Parts: sequence; structure tokens; C-alpha cells
Amino acid sequence: MAAVSWGRNIYDSIKKFLQFQLTVNVCAVVSTLVSAAILKQEVLVPIQMLWINLIMDTFASLALATEPPVPEQLHRKPHKRDEYIITKKMFKHIFGQAVYQLFWMFFILFYGEYFLYEFEDEFDD
Repeated sequence: MAAVSWGRNIYDSIKKFLQFQLTVNVCAVVSTLVSAAILKQEVLVPIQMLWINLIMDTFASLALATEPPVPEQLHRKPHKRDEYIITKKMFKHIFGQAVYQLFWMFFILFYGEYFLYEFEDEFDD
């Protein structure tokens, strides 16, 4: 029973990790492409994109690797061999969350100058 519980826990953790990573990467790629096409400049330079991926990969994998199995996993039916790891429900969550995050990123990108405070460099004399 413990092996089945841990196996399902690992499978669930992989699915959660994929959902999180795909959402982050979809947002990063779309925001970079749109800003490059519209503003003719990049919002994130390649080194910033690498740092974001490094930080997101590290913390997401640590969070999901330390999650213990729960007894409810044993009450679930096993998944089919030909079942995709990204389900329709996961795809809807990835797409919905990406649209939500992109809305706020573009709102701040295009309208932020009207309500965000611009810091002046105090150290340049």
C-alpha cells in the first residue's frame, strides 16, 4: 500500500509541476513576443528569462518533492496507460491562469506609467 501511495503522490506532483511550469513559461514567452512586436523592445532580456526559469524550477520542485502522500490517493482509480499526463482540466487551468496573468502584466506594461511612481536615481550627482 505504501508503494502505491508514494507512486500516486509522485505522479500527482509531476502533474502539478508541469501545470505550474507550463503556465509560467506560456506567460513569459507570450509577454516577450507581444512586447517585442508592439513596443519593439524586450520586457525580459535572455539572462532575466534564465533566472526566472531557474528560480521557478527550483522552488516548484522543492515544494512538490516535499509533499507527503495523503490517504485519499488510495481511494482513486488508477489512471489508464494511454491517458495523457496533461488532462483537459489541467489545460483549462493553464490557459485560464495564463490569460489572467497576461492581462495584469499587459495592463501594468501599457498603463503603468499613469499610476506607478517613477523612481529617480538619487545617487547620480
